[in-house]
Amino acid sequence: MRRPAGYLASMTTDTQARNRWFAIVAVRLAATAGAVLGLVLVARGESWSPKAIGVALVLASLYLMAVIPLALAHRWRSRPES
Repeated sequence: MRRPAGYLASMTTDTQARNRWFAIVAVRLAATAGAVLGLVLVARGESWSPKAIGVALVLASLYLMAVIPLALAHRWRSRPES
């Protein structure tokens, strides 16, 4: 479905806030899935290479889980009205 020309400009603040919240939750879920996959690789890896990839994936997922949602929230924070 094609959206009208001024679609983004006409979004209400509630709709925009909901969509941004969904984006933050999606990042957290993706990071959690990556951490679980890394743990599976660590647990079932028979040689050092799958275990190393699993550890790297877990560490990257934990970093993603901690930093990216905060960065998005900071970027999307509304300016105080004065």
